Amino acid sequence: MSDEAPEQASKTEDPSQKKLEDAHKKGDVAKSQEVVTWFMLLGSAVIFAMLAPSTAASLMGPLKVVMANADQFELGGSGFSVFFNGLAWALLGTVMVPLVILSSCAVAANLIQHRPLVSAEPITPKFSKISPFAGAKRLFSSESLVNFGKGIFKITVVGIVLFFVVWPERDRLDTMMTADPLIMLADFQEIGLKIFGATLAIVTIIALADYIYVRQKWWKRQMMTVQETRDEYKQMEGDPKVKGRIRQLRHERSRKRMMAAVPDATVVITNPTHFAVALKYDRAMGAPQCVAKGADAVAFRIRELAKEHDVPIVENPPLARALFASVEVDDTIPNEHFKAVAEVIGFVMRLKKGANWKAG
Repeated sequence: MSDEAPEQASKTEDPSQKKLEDAHKKGDVAKSQEVVTWFMLLGSAVIFAMLAPSTAASLMGPLKVVMANADQFELGGSGFSVFFNGLAWALLGTVMVPLVILSSCAVAANLIQHRPLVSAEPITPKFSKISPFAGAKRLFSSESLVNFGKGIFKITVVGIVLFFVVWPERDRLDTMMTADPLIMLADFQEIGLKIFGATLAIVTIIALADYIYVRQKWWKRQMMTVQETRDEYKQMEGDPKVKGRIRQLRHERSRKRMMAAVPDATVVITNPTHFAVALKYDRAMGAPQCVAKGADAVAFRIRELAKEHDVPIVENPPLARALFASVEVDDTIPNEHFKAVAEVIGFVMRLKKGANWKAG
């Protein structure tokens, strides 16, 4: 317990959705046994109130037959076998309905506390479950003491309530054994319903209080430390440092590929110093394509590569700024800039033709 207190004190963050999902997969959910008890008690009350008379009536017929003709039955005879089979089927039919109701109550008691769950984690063999030291630790833990206190409190309160319900009926209970069977059954059902009603009322309060307690304790157990929150974020989103490094490597590869395309460009349009956009065009292309662009240091490097490989450089600040803002590398130029770019490329083509004519 002393080791758990500092650990719990360091858990200051609400559990993430992933933490709650992982706990659900492991079968670690908020579940109050008192809520299950309440539902089973409710189902028993429904069975007692609605099915007790019909159950008694269905069994009374076969029993009357055997009591009225007891001297005519032979233990090994066919008549006794037929009677016994009929009684067995009557008992089976009588028991099936209560079993279905109680099973439905048990399922509802769990579904109302948490969504459907299928997990083998709680029944997986673990050394801690068979370790004497771990068992002694669980036996004398705070949770065991709380459960023991809850049990004593529940038995005491329910006992007191039942006493005040049954005590006024003590005279009727004395005369029930000598009364007519039909009157006795009616009195028994009436007293039984009073007992069920009083018990349900007090167990309702106990179940609500216990569920709130179990839910809060489960929530505190799921809470996380700041470091756990960071580690989970890194696991789900990736380490920011690693992601930053990956982006940097991608950017460097993209820049190298972009610079490698500058020597094959048709023209480089500049600002003249702040921006540079390298365009490529030939007659097989539908429109000029941006093969490289950059600002400041990158623009300077593009201009230097263009000079080294005799790529024409045209200063046109408005067009350079517009292309830098509107076109991405490997994309064709937008339609609104096609005319201006066509004039620049046409000018460059005429310069190249003139240079070739002079060289010839």
